[in-house]
Amino acid sequence: MILEKFSLGVGDRFGHEGCAQLQSLQLAANKGIIISPVWNKSYREHSIIGTAPSDGRAAADDAVKRCKWTHPYYVDADHIGLKTVDLFIESSDFYTLDVADFIGSPADTSSIDAFVRSVRNFSGRLEIPGVQAALNVTEEDIRAVGRKYLLAVQEAGKVYRHIVSIKGAENFVTEVSTDEALESQSSTELFFILAAIAQEGIPIQTIAPKFTGKFLKGIDYVGPVEQFAREFEDDLCVISFAIKTFHLPANLKLSIHSGSDKFSLYPTIHRIIGAHNAGLHLKTAGTTWLEELIGLAMSGGKGFAISQAIYADAYKRIDELCKPYESVIDIDRRRLPEPKIVNGWNKDEFVAALRHDQSSLKYNLHFRQLLHLAYKLAAEMGDDFTHALDRSREYVGRNVTENLFQRHIKPLFLGL
Repeated sequence: MILEKFSLGVGDRFGHEGCAQLQSLQLAANKGIIISPVWNKSYREHSIIGTAPSDGRAAADDAVKRCKWTHPYYVDADHIGLKTVDLFIESSDFYTLDVADFIGSPADTSSIDAFVRSVRNFSGRLEIPGVQAALNVTEEDIRAVGRKYLLAVQEAGKVYRHIVSIKGAENFVTEVSTDEALESQSSTELFFILAAIAQEGIPIQTIAPKFTGKFLKGIDYVGPVEQFAREFEDDLCVISFAIKTFHLPANLKLSIHSGSDKFSLYPTIHRIIGAHNAGLHLKTAGTTWLEELIGLAMSGGKGFAISQAIYADAYKRIDELCKPYESVIDIDRRRLPEPKIVNGWNKDEFVAALRHDQSSLKYNLHFRQLLHLAYKLAAEMGDDFTHALDRSREYVGRNVTENLFQRHIKPLFLGL
């Protein structure tokens, strides 16, 4: 199974927006750019909402059938390990192997020694075409990478081989994720991580490294764009060199996690992947859920009341909601309006505070981040919430499609 050049993670918390998402991809296809949708939903999200991986597969298949999508699509077992992979085996054909918990824990000494010996010939002055400065690599640098990442790669190998034993090697796409490490990976580290992945026999088609700067949930990139651009381009060059050097899959590409709404980066990414004729996988996280809240508010009446009620509950339960996401949010609680104030807003004021329009003086990124985490509260409403989505379909669907196409696909994949 070969993943196409461009792919987009179309996270959908409640399984209601498949067609609206596909409509945005169809608009891109009409302009000559085929982007493969990858439905991604993690074990944590399934657990919070009360769904199962089979529900994600059913929602994807149904949307593809109803919307007559004729191009490839995938269902991602998002951020899985050995403890959770079996739940996704039957329903998924894309596996994001998340080994963040093992980064920093050293493998046994003999494994590290063997790894160092296997790549010792790359020590010294390592010139990678396209990387501006040559890498001066010492044997101790290689050993440090082994101590930090080798056990994590070995764990990825265990998960990969387990999937192969059930599905067969040609029947799924493999991604390895290191983006939840505490520190970003340098070009040197990425090169030797790819060497270790190749030695484990993992035919990865995407890799998600951690970049400098903050990739927070549902808001723009926080950090120097110029530094990200250098790291991103260097990583593309490292991947290209590693493909040839370690015989990794020719279509191996970068994956950007928590990639939704990183508007300041999209023009830069588009320019760089165009210059290198490179592919890209972007995970759009959960902003589809925020577009559902916006659509409910725009519909007025009960839909707007539900959006207000979810915020009031989120404000009260903020510690509970933030705990699982502490590393990917930055909420200033002093900037959160009290529920009694929000309950006095009209629907346009609510939408203006939530919609990611940085030109609007009413936009509140702290309000937006808190609501990004509040899908659990919508799930607790059960049918009241999903029925409200159905009643507000015109508003919700339009917002989901426009958000993906206008704000994500056009600047990132079309350069518009």
